[in-house]
Amino acid sequence: MDLGRVDSLIVGAGVIGLAIARRLAIAGLSPLIVEKAGRIGSETSSRNSEVIHAGLYYPPGSLKARLCVAGREALYAYCESRHVPHRQIGKLIVATQAQDIPRLHAIATNAEASGAGALDWLDASNIRRLEPALTAEAALWSPQTGIVDSHALMLALQGEAEANGAQIAFNTEASRAVAESDGFAVIFADGSRIRTRILINAAGLQAPGFKVEGVAPPDYHFAKGSYFTLDGTAPFSHLIYPVPPEGGLGIHLTLDMAGQARFGPDIEWVDHIDYAVDPARKTLFVEAVKRWWPGLEANRLQPGYAGVRPKLSGPGDAAADFRIDSAVDHGLPGLVQLFGVESPGLTACLAIADAVANRLKTDDITA
Repeated sequence: MDLGRVDSLIVGAGVIGLAIARRLAIAGLSPLIVEKAGRIGSETSSRNSEVIHAGLYYPPGSLKARLCVAGREALYAYCESRHVPHRQIGKLIVATQAQDIPRLHAIATNAEASGAGALDWLDASNIRRLEPALTAEAALWSPQTGIVDSHALMLALQGEAEANGAQIAFNTEASRAVAESDGFAVIFADGSRIRTRILINAAGLQAPGFKVEGVAPPDYHFAKGSYFTLDGTAPFSHLIYPVPPEGGLGIHLTLDMAGQARFGPDIEWVDHIDYAVDPARKTLFVEAVKRWWPGLEANRLQPGYAGVRPKLSGPGDAAADFRIDSAVDHGLPGLVQLFGVESPGLTACLAIADAVANRLKTDDITA
């Protein structure tokens, strides 16, 4: 069945797809968003730490670094203007052993080179004054880090997109697309099709599965991260991050807008998407957290939730950058595909939307 034609179509209604829809709708392109689930942001966008990252860890000049810093500022301003619950509460990156202090120096150097802003050094006595329950040899203080209600953010983006002419079709699975002389034909799982001048693949974990004829998607690796929540009140008022291990940011403490403490994520390489939290992983969490919070009572940790990160790099590989592929990459004007948008994707969502619009302008397509 032929469903007609639209000006622009976005596959995926996570925070990235919604931010892009808002951007294109404001530009007058009336996007149609198609989402195979029955609601917005049911995967990576709602299964994360809800942190507004400062941009400390990413290689200078990388998309992650540039879009995180730009996105951080844009997101704080957007949340303020749209009354999206958020707090700029700051975080401590802690070295629990003296041998980890050189790694703090490397983080501080990288943050400055990436434009993330200066970090303050704290010694053990200053750490105790700021967070008495925390045990560490030294720490970096990042005042630009914050937290956000990710669902409220997505609702705000959806509302603004729809107010400017966007539409969302839920329970609608886009399977593949074929390039045509004046755009693309998008074919759905039920065999129906719709034509569009602009096509954006923002399907997150599912992005490589949406096939565009003649364009090979990258390989994906799934990194599952589980979270455990804390019964009762945590004795911390800021985010606490250990010096990051290879492959992630380590099991850290975040707080949600209600003050609920949660720990995670760990990293578990998996070959399929599974959101169950294995209670047996609690031992790993207790051991990791007690390195910097010796007072943790193990019985207060309870299984919380899990997320799966869409990674372009696998175990032992160097961390990969975001990919925002446009005509310069695949030769098809009007097609933009986003791959490997893991953390800091939430922080960078508005800057990513601007980057997509800029790539469409490069294709001589108004956005």
